[in-house]
Amino acid sequence: MSTFLENQNWRYATKQFDATKKIAETDLNTIKEAVRLSASSYGLQPYKVVIVDNPELREQLKAAAFGQTQITDASHLFVFANDVNAGAESVDQYINTISETRGVPSESLAGFSDMMKGAISRLSEEAKHNWTAKQTYIALGNLLNVAAELRIDATPMEGYNAAAFNEILGFDKLGLNASVVATVGYRHDEDSTQHYKKVRKSNEELFITL
Repeated sequence: MSTFLENQNWRYATKQFDATKKIAETDLNTIKEAVRLSASSYGLQPYKVVIVDNPELREQLKAAAFGQTQITDASHLFVFANDVNAGAESVDQYINTISETRGVPSESLAGFSDMMKGAISRLSEEAKHNWTAKQTYIALGNLLNVAAELRIDATPMEGYNAAAFNEILGFDKLGLNASVVATVGYRHDEDSTQHYKKVRKSNEELFITL
């Protein structure tokens, strides 16, 4: 079994974090870089990743997450916020970044730019919101995988009041929405769920080969 699969079997959705243990800066930077390198539709990355350090904010967010202690006890709290206003301006910024990074004139990317703008403009507001929110889950997957490789615990969370998160973090004013959350740190010795056997569908139940 590869190390990657061993680490996937090791990881679990941590219910109780050890609040005394903090992630080293080097490991945090590795996690951030893995998230930054995540795949996204067109490479557009229509989201922000907010790392909440402020203890007072985290207490407020815990209340908005129905009192779940992971929000305050984990070393770090990542909030993935999708861009609800993704459109022409976002595409223009992306095109400029491509031009600068690859050393090509932006005019040569006009076709790609027009294609993205056209595709996004045809989406309803609901469809656009769903599309940008889905991109955050790809980035979340990278976070979970790299954390496991570092033997750092991470818990993906959807059990929170998104509207309250948006208000507390000022997302409404930024055109963002709290799509999904990840708490990252180290499991507490008393977290009994770490001893549960992992339950997943068998290959026969999960995969269909046509």
